[in-house]
Amino acid sequence: MLDRFDLVVFDWDGTLSDSPAAIVRAIQDAAADLGLPVPDDATASHVIGLGLHEALARAVPDLPPARVAEYSARYRVHYLAREDQLTLFPGARELIAALRGAGVPLAIATGKSRHGLQRALRQVGLADAFEATRCADQTHPKPHPAMLLELTAELMVEPARTLMVGDTTHDLQMAAAAGTASVGLTQGAHPSEALAACAPTMLFDSLADLHRWLMPPR
Repeated sequence: MLDRFDLVVFDWDGTLSDSPAAIVRAIQDAAADLGLPVPDDATASHVIGLGLHEALARAVPDLPPARVAEYSARYRVHYLAREDQLTLFPGARELIAALRGAGVPLAIATGKSRHGLQRALRQVGLADAFEATRCADQTHPKPHPAMLLELTAELMVEPARTLMVGDTTHDLQMAAAAGTASVGLTQGAHPSEALAACAPTMLFDSLADLHRWLMPPR
């Protein structure tokens, strides 16, 4: 299966990093700090991966524009308080190491800020594992196809020879718009039914399952 792809692009939160619960709590705690209605878990989970403004419009619709900076500051306080406890999903290191060993270029397309992604990669020791990255503060956020189209252009790979791996409908919609193959992972932020409705190339419950599909044991 790996022969079909010249580039594998991963989302970060909910795909490689087991961070959705921490993001949801930070969204909710920041809303509570500002005395705003606190979104439920499903609403807060759904916006993971989106750009800041769209995420806030959906998760905290009562947030006045004048208080966006204040909300963002409170979100960072709550998220950073949990960041040191975050880990990679089981199988993430093994899959990354195997793909790199096979000579497959790897990239990241994420809703995180560039600074936030760099900090996260350093924390888990993967700062040098990816040939290129795109973040929400660098280009159009998901589900716009810009992240994938910019990555494929930078790495000189055809979109049709690219695989996008993500845990949200935003990831899968971006892949469809960019003309790449896609894998949905049910371990993260969005339920399997929502991912299946996006018609990904494949749907898996774990990174270990994805690993076996891409590189079956011999």
